[in-house]
Amino acid sequence: MSRKKPSIKEVAALAGVSIATVSNVFSGRKPVNDELKESVHKAARELGYQLDRAASQLRSGRTRIIAVLVPDLTDTFFATIVSRLETAASAEGYDVIVASSHNDRAIEASRLKALLSWRPEGLIAVPCSSTIPAELKEARKTLPMVLVDRVATKNAIADTVTIDNFEAGEIAARHLLERGHRNIAIGVSSLDHPPIAERTEGAASVIEARTGQRPTILKLGSDIAAGTRTLLDWMERNPLPEAIIALTNVTTLSVLSALAEHRIDIPGRASVVAFDDYAWMSARNTGLTAIRQPVDQIAETAWKRLRDRIEGGGKIPVSPTVLNASLIVRASVRDLTGSAEADEDLPPPAKVTVDGSETNKKIH
Repeated sequence: MSRKKPSIKEVAALAGVSIATVSNVFSGRKPVNDELKESVHKAARELGYQLDRAASQLRSGRTRIIAVLVPDLTDTFFATIVSRLETAASAEGYDVIVASSHNDRAIEASRLKALLSWRPEGLIAVPCSSTIPAELKEARKTLPMVLVDRVATKNAIADTVTIDNFEAGEIAARHLLERGHRNIAIGVSSLDHPPIAERTEGAASVIEARTGQRPTILKLGSDIAAGTRTLLDWMERNPLPEAIIALTNVTTLSVLSALAEHRIDIPGRASVVAFDDYAWMSARNTGLTAIRQPVDQIAETAWKRLRDRIEGGGKIPVSPTVLNASLIVRASVRDLTGSAEADEDLPPPAKVTVDGSETNKKIH
């Protein structure tokens, strides 16, 4: 004979709290202090109690589910955002379901349909291209949503959370120009993505204004191995630039792999500015100077914006949130100036980090 499933009443009795407190712990409808939360979860574990989501949804009319769609879960940037969103949502009684579009628009449409079938209370999405999927356009009429990263902020269909990508590109280029570099190449994934196009134009415009020439744009794609092959083929036919700016974490790995294949010393023969900032970048023999996106702040802002929209309904106007990237200075950029002084023509100071310590320094 199968054992009768434990009830919420039994959990409350074992934890020494009211049924309402148990309900609030699992639903997140009202705040419960950490001590009582732990008592309830401990009692639930001992009894083998599991919340009946279907029954709860029928009673409350709410799923307490948030859907998250990203282009690629193997990309550290997107995986970190998902992890931060899960933590924030869980703290407020929401479960998170996640899907990846694998950077494919057909798969993206299929994944969106699957996510929406769960009837989530909100959606956070990173589109895989500059084209907003029809499923999102339709869903936004009734579903609170926030779009992150690969979106244009102008005329957006929903709240957006992005960084100032044009400025991020400028910062990378100015740092290289300040160190005396003039022959600079830019490694991009796809110019079809608004953020990448903006980063590219930010860097290219500063370089062209200073040198009189547009920099070489290397289209490396979103696959590390394919990007490495593309760059190796290009290097066979072209002289090595003084420096390469890699505008995503994936293109950074493609650039490093190609340079390693030819045993090209960084920064002795080529300087590199990476994008995003992860532990492995400082753990190398030569730490990578990098443009750091505020990934924690991106996830936190996206969650708060979605939560406010869920609670506030359609009363909140659609608005963009634009955050700022920062420069982390390490050892991958060679100083070609022969002088510690910065060029007088180049624009004003900005905040940077040198080996983990923030300082005021000219970023040009």
